[in-house]
Amino acid sequence: MNKEFFEALECLATENNIPLDALVEKIEQGILKAVRKEYPDCDEFRVEINPAENRFDVCVMRIVVDDEPIDLNEINIEEAKTIVPNCICGDAVPYKLDTAKFGRVAAQYAKQSIRHDVKEFEKEKIIAQYKDKVHEIISATVQKVEPATGNAILLIDKNEICLFKNEQIPGEVLTEGDIVKIYVVGIVNPDRKPSVKISRTHKDLVKRLFELEIPEIYDGVVEIKSIAREAGSRTKIAVCSKDPNVDCVGACIGPRRSRIGKIVEELGGEKIDIIIYDEDPAVFIAKALAPADVIRVDISEEEEKMCTVIVPNNQLSLAIGNKGQNAKLAARLTGFKIDIKPENPVE
Repeated sequence: MNKEFFEALECLATENNIPLDALVEKIEQGILKAVRKEYPDCDEFRVEINPAENRFDVCVMRIVVDDEPIDLNEINIEEAKTIVPNCICGDAVPYKLDTAKFGRVAAQYAKQSIRHDVKEFEKEKIIAQYKDKVHEIISATVQKVEPATGNAILLIDKNEICLFKNEQIPGEVLTEGDIVKIYVVGIVNPDRKPSVKISRTHKDLVKRLFELEIPEIYDGVVEIKSIAREAGSRTKIAVCSKDPNVDCVGACIGPRRSRIGKIVEELGGEKIDIIIYDEDPAVFIAKALAPADVIRVDISEEEEKMCTVIVPNNQLSLAIGNKGQNAKLAARLTGFKIDIKPENPVE
């Protein structure tokens, strides 16, 4: 029976990716609860599970007395010597219990307790494993893609984590074996059943990729001021240089577009506009509407964070962008509501 028990134990540890010694500790605690329920009049127990020796012992610790025991907490010295030959009165000796006599109720109680403890261990393990990765990017391998939902199962640190369809870059096709970079948004339901939320559409994925590929940003010489993103289509990123000798745009693009090229490739060809940040809101807004030319920007004195932008008539559609995308991204990048008007309105 012990052999089957330890085979099942190893299987459980492997399936749940739990260290065997940690699982043994949890099971010992679960069995201890069950034994106490089955033997409520006993004061002290000892549960020992030793996979190396295939040993599984459950004992009640009984005090050695020289007369008739009054209950299971005591044992006559003559009987005690058959267990520990050199014991004396007052010693506590381990009296083995037949685990088969726990009964169905105790076994069920142990099973429930162990299941609960294993879930708690899994919860603690996930939180411990990913708490330092929150708001960072990590590499993951595509394990499979579910045809019905489009959700992808990614392998991260030997854990299978779901990248939902709405967190994938629109238009990208993930296939088994692909290695992709994902952004760890956070740990969902940490107090109940925690899961790791990951994304490839989050704007901070772009931020982390810039930090990874561009040393000047990583070192703090070039600073990212803001990002606006339509995943799969276009990203606008505002940067500035803290060193007048460093060209922030050139640093981001790299020789022969080598740096920006790697980021664009990781994002499946997503277009990236690099905007030079300016403390003057009007100048910043004009730059944010690139590639359109801007004649002037009028900041509203009546409404906070509101402006009117005047562009040449032939630049109006370019400034607004397809389905308003360019204007929306510029608004998000700058934090201003932008009303775009042509220089000469058509009557």
